Amino acid sequence: MTLRIVSSSAVALAVALLAGVAQSEPDGAAIYADLCASCHAETRLGAQGPALIPESLGRLKGEKLAAVIADGRPMTQMPAFGATLSPADIAAVAAYVSSPLPAPPVWGEAEIMATRDLRADYSPAIAPVFTADPMNITLVVETGDSHISVLDGDTFAVLDRFETPFAVHGGPKFSADGRFVFVMSRDGWVQKYDIWSLAEAGRIRAGLNSRNIAISRDGKWLAVANYLPTTLTILSTADLSVAKVIDVTGRKGTPSRVSAVYQAPQRDTFVLALKDVAEIWEIATSEDGGPYSPGFVHSNENGMEEALGVERGLFARRRIDVSAPLDDFFFSPDYRELIGANREGETGVVVNLDVGREIATLPLPGMPHLGSGISWLRDGRRVMAIPHLNEGRISVIDMEDWSVVKVIETSGPGFFLRSHDGTPYIWADVFTGDHKGEMHIIDKQSLEVVKVLTPVPGKTVAHTEFTRDGRRALVSLWEQDGAVIVYDAANLTEMMRLPMVKPSGKYNVWNKITFEDGTSH
Repeated sequence: MTLRIVSSSAVALAVALLAGVAQSEPDGAAIYADLCASCHAETRLGAQGPALIPESLGRLKGEKLAAVIADGRPMTQMPAFGATLSPADIAAVAAYVSSPLPAPPVWGEAEIMATRDLRADYSPAIAPVFTADPMNITLVVETGDSHISVLDGDTFAVLDRFETPFAVHGGPKFSADGRFVFVMSRDGWVQKYDIWSLAEAGRIRAGLNSRNIAISRDGKWLAVANYLPTTLTILSTADLSVAKVIDVTGRKGTPSRVSAVYQAPQRDTFVLALKDVAEIWEIATSEDGGPYSPGFVHSNENGMEEALGVERGLFARRRIDVSAPLDDFFFSPDYRELIGANREGETGVVVNLDVGREIATLPLPGMPHLGSGISWLRDGRRVMAIPHLNEGRISVIDMEDWSVVKVIETSGPGFFLRSHDGTPYIWADVFTGDHKGEMHIIDKQSLEVVKVLTPVPGKTVAHTEFTRDGRRALVSLWEQDGAVIVYDAANLTEMMRLPMVKPSGKYNVWNKITFEDGTSH
């Protein structure tokens, strides 16, 4: 045996080096590049996941941000890293994404227009190139490989399957005649697709991190709600050119992310949910400023009120003050009342858009998902139903006196409610928890659960859509090796399964353009 003598100085040096390695701080940028960049982009400006910079994180700071990194986020694709990263690693990543970029990102009209790509090979057909009923077409968003399948709503044959931008979000929007559909991705790309021609017409990047889109009643304008930058981008639907980029800033100068934008057809406006300021905005979408044009004003840099837009108030703005920021909306069918909630609060508010103020409050604990609410007539009175993302319950509310009619208990938290004039039932999924994959069938008059479907135990089954006549219900098996399950909506029996790659939302042309009661708007 050979005895090796090591000097005391060498030992001391080795111990010091090891101690230095052990005590060195984790590299948040390196961890981000390894684990986060694939979803949030190397630039931190967002891709499948949202942008991770201070302007986008907003109120998500400190312990709340660390908790999201460690525990993930319910109802999203954000995974939990608590078992992968140490508390020090998580703190380093949180600090990195909370730090400002070297320079604020700029994404104005010039940058947007530089991305516009109109397809040279696109030729609009003079009539549908298929024999199916164009009003009964259903689009299926397949998130697993970024495609949309175009289904014949009668035979369920796939007429086309086209590639979309990465991470489609917020629900496609159809032109009033049902011919064109506009699709938006989380990283701000807007794609125009011609259903009659079964061909893409073009695309443009309207924001860096975007939430959803809305189309004006006359079909001329498409609004894009942006988290980054804090703007509303308005595009011409005809050629995807930029009509206007509106900076979204509160009365006191605070920039705000736009949580969502909605079409209010009877008002000829877009209605904006603002994430960071206690205001609601209406933007006029008609040449005369809409039926409420006297209220549409814009504060200039000197605090003076002035008309905004061109040709008698187009894109003019109206502000409505509310008690707290509202980032999720539901509307009465005539769009006179807006029901809003803050995801961090325990209540909702009712805002009368005619008078421009709150008129009622609603008890809505458990993170209500107003964007997935539905309404219908029950015993001659209009009611609405809202799922709760954190609780296994559905709140049913009378829309005349704003009282809670009933709280329907389910076996777990759900994400989507759907119904149709042609069915007596509500279809309510269970998206998380031990009973994930169950579908509750609820009678719209008795408000009782009449049946629970479990097509694939333990798998995510969600988001029902109906055919034009309401006779068939389409449900997503929301898995990579998934399917659209077609049910007979009357006897609740399964008819067929259409293989799909992680199908999520499904959108029937007729139901969406007619603002069918049973679908979200």
